[in-house]
Parts: sequence; structure tokens; C-alpha cells
Amino acid sequence: MPKVLRAVKMDQCISCMGCMLTCARQRYNSFSVERSAIRVRTTGGFQSQMTADICMGCDPPPCAEVCMSGALTPRKGGGVRFDRDECFACKKCVDACPVGVITFDEQLHIPIICIECGACARHCPHGCLEMVEVDHFEDVPQEVNLEVEEEEKGNAG
Repeated sequence: MPKVLRAVKMDQCISCMGCMLTCARQRYNSFSVERSAIRVRTTGGFQSQMTADICMGCDPPPCAEVCMSGALTPRKGGGVRFDRDECFACKKCVDACPVGVITFDEQLHIPIICIECGACARHCPHGCLEMVEVDHFEDVPQEVNLEVEEEEKGNAG
């Protein structure tokens, strides 16, 4: 069964950025966290926790639905495959992402997008990230859905 990335134990995250650096290095041959498809950040406050902004592995993926070039294609089980050679940098995928985790690299002229490869999870020293089997987007743990909804409400006003 296909797997998708989930942030399952962010209470154990020490913000070492190992996941972000692994993603940038393995996917984009870069040592910059700016080229990472995962973003680890603080939730704010004095005793804040870390949170991970990650691809939800949508099924069907809205980013692929708006991709006019065919560079993004749906992946079985959720998420997408990305063909860099097919992308013509229209940036529609960035706007289509329901959780806002797709960024666009102006230097490379491509989206920085998660392909659910699991490299970040394999290199997390505290097991904060995992590749889990999920049949459909609706099977995402409820607390993840609530975080997305709360963040959207905060960004609306």
C-alpha cells in the first residue's frame, strides 16, 4: 500500500533541520533549507512546540489538477510525481495547494514540491516524521486536519 508523509511526534522535535537539509540535498542538490519541501518552524510563544508544514498527500492532488504542462501527475495513494523537464514555471500549483506548502524557486524556475519520497523521515533522529499508510485524504488524523483549519482561519483575518 502507498505511504504518505505525516508529522507524528513533533513534540519530540529539536529543530535540528536534518529533515529539511536532507530534502534539499537529495531532491534539489542544495545545502539550503530554502529548497526543502518541508518546513519546520516554531508555533510561537515562550514554551512553543515545533510544527512541520508538509504536503498532505491529497488524493486527488489539486496541484496536479491545475498543472497545464503535465509536470505534476497524481501518485497512487496521494501526492504527486514531478517531472522537472515538463514544467514551464506557470506557478499554478503554488496557488492550488490547499495547505500552502508548495513554494517556487525563482532561480531554478521550478516548484519546490514534496513527492512523498520519505527521505526526510528516514533522516529525522527523533522519529518526528513517518511515512504512513493512508487509504484516502479523509483518513488523515483529525489533529492534522484541525491544525490546517486553525491556520487557515488565522491567515484569513
